[in-house]
Amino acid sequence: MSMKKSPEELKKIFEKYAAKEGDPDQLSKEELKLLIQNELPALLKGSSSIDDLFKELDKNGDGEVSFEEFQVLVKKISQ
Repeated sequence: MSMKKSPEELKKIFEKYAAKEGDPDQLSKEELKLLIQNELPALLKGSSSIDDLFKELDKNGDGEVSFEEFQVLVKKISQ
């Protein structure tokens, strides 16, 4: 997935994975893992693990990643 996607396209990708289990507006760690493996595999080539990324993104500590929290990752990797 190129990060040159519109906000609407990113929202659709987020929703596709968030809808797999639990809250359709939040990504669980497993959903985030699937999204990254399928859409952003280059992220896993560095030293970051899914656990590290999840901790970094889950700013409010609720155990899930909202679209707003996900956008932080998108901004970071699109720079």
